[in-house]
Amino acid sequence: MPTGEIMSSKKPEKPMATVPMEKIERSIHLVRGQKVILAEDLAELYGVVAWRLNEQVKRNQDRFPADFMFQLTYPEVRALTSQIARSKPGRGGRRTLPYAFTEHGAIMAAMVLNSPRAVEMSVHVVRAFGRLRQMLATHKELAQKLAELELRLEGHDKAIHNLFETIRRLMNPPEPKPRRIGFRS
Repeated sequence: MPTGEIMSSKKPEKPMATVPMEKIERSIHLVRGQKVILAEDLAELYGVVAWRLNEQVKRNQDRFPADFMFQLTYPEVRALTSQIARSKPGRGGRRTLPYAFTEHGAIMAAMVLNSPRAVEMSVHVVRAFGRLRQMLATHKELAQKLAELELRLEGHDKAIHNLFETIRRLMNPPEPKPRRIGFRS
């Protein structure tokens, strides 16, 4: 062994697989007016099984207030099932209603799981929520500008319509009345 090197008793760390930001963004849904990620998607990102995540959440319920996490209702599950490919109930699907985590709930879930993968992935999850928030703000600005443009165009539409009507009248002048030949008395 060369001098100056220190032997480490630690095992070399495995590089963690990175998850594309698009995959994280696709797993974020809008439910009850909030952007949320479902427990099974979050568990997959954090490298644990869904029941383990749910178990830790139940053990630490005081860390998950209603604005961090909530349980979906049957209609919400049905609506999400139609949007994303999930197994149907009665066909080997889930037996309980899934939990939905907000951005803060996803961070808290990483803290209660306390695994290196969960901590690393929580950073990516927060970035995905932030990116979606930024995209939503951009879309709101575009929608507002489009509405303003539409209002302006409505006034222009009437003016253009009047202009076309005037041009049509000029292109098709009325037929002149035939003049009588001769003297009038």
